[in-house]
Amino acid sequence: MAKKTIADVDVTGRPVLMRVDFNVPMKDGRIVDDRRIRMAMASISSVVDRGGRLILISHLGRPRGGGVEREFSLRPVCDRLGDLLGRRVAFADDCVGPNVAGVVAGLGDGDVLLLENLRFHKQERDGDADFARQIAGLAQVYCNDAFGTAHRQDASMVAVPLAMAGKPRVTGFLLEKEIEYLSQAIIEPVRPFVAILGGAKVSDKIGAIRNLLGKVDTILIGGAMAYTLMLAAGKAVGNSMVEPDRIDEAGQILSAARQNTAQLVTPIDHVCGQALDSQTRIKIFSGQIEGDWLGLDIGPGTISRYEGVVEAAGTIVWNGPMGAFETPPFDAGTRAVARAMAKATRQNGATSIVGGGDSAAAIEQFDLAGQVTHVSTGGGASLAMLEGKCLASVELLDEV
Repeated sequence: MAKKTIADVDVTGRPVLMRVDFNVPMKDGRIVDDRRIRMAMASISSVVDRGGRLILISHLGRPRGGGVEREFSLRPVCDRLGDLLGRRVAFADDCVGPNVAGVVAGLGDGDVLLLENLRFHKQERDGDADFARQIAGLAQVYCNDAFGTAHRQDASMVAVPLAMAGKPRVTGFLLEKEIEYLSQAIIEPVRPFVAILGGAKVSDKIGAIRNLLGKVDTILIGGAMAYTLMLAAGKAVGNSMVEPDRIDEAGQILSAARQNTAQLVTPIDHVCGQALDSQTRIKIFSGQIEGDWLGLDIGPGTISRYEGVVEAAGTIVWNGPMGAFETPPFDAGTRAVARAMAKATRQNGATSIVGGGDSAAAIEQFDLAGQVTHVSTGGGASLAMLEGKCLASVELLDEV
């Protein structure tokens, strides 16, 4: 069902609690990529421009949950947000407690406040109801614009909106856009519908493969997950990364694919090294991988095949790289897939969706993000949708 958005709520003079995903990459206390902050600006500006009193909450990184850990503080995010807004953004050194409540009480119309990292409290990851009630008590409106954590049961995602029952609970523009793109792609795709699934672990993608077999025309497999599928098919994989405890399940996936109209396509050749190192010896194997060689990317024959499938597609969903793209020359397969998606979008008008995480990092690295339809901010959440799962954090929000 369609959900109400922040645009549907009169926010003037009202405290608005907005859950955003400011989990940005950091290095030495500096933001490496502010894309997630920029993607939230439309929702933030909507509240600020209409005189709402905006309270932003987010997590950053994986602190232990036992109190403040300086390297995970959201203060640098606060500074960057102020730069983007062109105005002062207040910062609270906690997310609950009387001091926070006092700062919130002092907000004026159009003011913005960012609370400190939610995960400094263990109760956030635990979904604790008492913790959630403290946060919920700060505001009169709840807005979820955090697609990156939409698949989680964290307190700020589920328990807080539950505690705010009877008050407006709406989506932000980013969350609305993410769900619209992914839902439409899966439910009403323009065919041929192609899914590209890669990454290290087949266990991460089994649910998506099972769900998509009944929906897509072709699934292209890459990354180290391909080697577990190869092993399940009785093929040698050398010293490649595999998940031995998932061999049986991988075999079941291959069997299901044979009984389905969708094609499950695995690599026909492999770029291999003897170590994950740009200076390692390289050898290309067709079919099977011998000896102590390590599969690190799809080979040229596979690239050619995958390019043809992707370039002819009407809808493309990509989640997971084709190889160790961070280490050249093992970025060739991932780069080729990204370029083929961009070409299909440009020449065919294909809908092309990159499912966050490593895929989003790769397409940004290749400077192709602006040439596809949508780059998601949430790898895990987009994967959950590809698996056909309901997102509890979204289900709780008000319907139109």
